[in-house]
Amino acid sequence: MDAADRGDPPLLLVVDAANVVGSVPDGWWRDRRGAAERLRDRLAADGLPGHDGPVEIVLVVEGAARGVQSVPGVRVEPAPGSGDDHMVELVAGAGERPVLVVTADRELRRRVQGLGAEVTGPRTVRPG
Repeated sequence: MDAADRGDPPLLLVVDAANVVGSVPDGWWRDRRGAAERLRDRLAADGLPGHDGPVEIVLVVEGAARGVQSVPGVRVEPAPGSGDDHMVELVAGAGERPVLVVTADRELRRRVQGLGAEVTGPRTVRPG
């Protein structure tokens, strides 16, 4: 019996869009919104590589990427202020649900781990 059969909530995957996009110097700074949209589309197509169970994917965007829209499989959350603060709020609101945050930001990692989230780096969702 897997997690879905037991009625367990799906893994909440919170992705730090700015940090993941910025992890590869591919010219993202010329089109921040387009880079976030490409990441969103990759997440929608690939999900969380190596994870077989159900996943709810939340892509947190800020700045010029705030206009990126959600698509089936990926909910886009525009941060009203600090993207890091918004991700911490999402983790804090998850309760007992399992949470995985994708970021390389050391301070954000510390903050969400203090709330019980697991953390992984950008390469988990963006090879290269």
